[in-house]
Amino acid sequence: MNKVFANAALAIYDIKDGDTIMLGGFGLCGIPENCINALVLKGVKDLTCISNNAGIDDFGLGQLLKTRQIKKMMSSYVGENAEFERQLLSGELEVDLIPQGTLATRIQMAGMGIPAFYTPAGYGTEIAAGKEVREFNGKMHLMEHALHANFAIVKAWKGDTMGNLLFRKTTRNFSTSMAKAGDITIAEVEELLQPGQLGADAVHVAGVYVHRIFQGGNYQKRIERKTTQISK
Repeated sequence: MNKVFANAALAIYDIKDGDTIMLGGFGLCGIPENCINALVLKGVKDLTCISNNAGIDDFGLGQLLKTRQIKKMMSSYVGENAEFERQLLSGELEVDLIPQGTLATRIQMAGMGIPAFYTPAGYGTEIAAGKEVREFNGKMHLMEHALHANFAIVKAWKGDTMGNLLFRKTTRNFSTSMAKAGDITIAEVEELLQPGQLGADAVHVAGVYVHRIFQGGNYQKRIERKTTQISK
């Protein structure tokens, strides 16, 4: 089975209106920039996007928000995107804010085949509305369901043509779990290698989980907020 695609546009060819998509990364670190750009050009709409954050106004998922291609966002941190805030407050965008640990675990459980779990996070808040509650060891817990997606899109540092992936530092956050939770997983990598060039102990996601892979390019690796200090 040949998993290698020439570019992002070909790798996302069958993503359609209304699909649910997971997008890896942490902040702007390790986001699948090429695939996001390809989705903008493809023009698919009414997407449900599952991501730790919503990008910034002109980069990352902020581009899909700007073009009104996202119907619903499921995230834990959205504080750097003014367009997200505007669409939320105006009622243009459906939003499901999820505690970060709960979001990570819901994705992880999907990859493990576990349909639901209990967590104390969110009990006694608006997050608990409509959810089953049970007591464990004298503490109340909410039942949360595993979180699946039609497509999981991740960006890795290196990968091989069999789909084995190696991430670099913070870019592992969310991406390793997302790669196992999508019906179809698409990976873009900075460097595409031949089988055997990644050491077995270096593989963070096994190729069995990855359906499509391509070597990306022109990565910007932007910073959400830059703080500088003047020396005295």
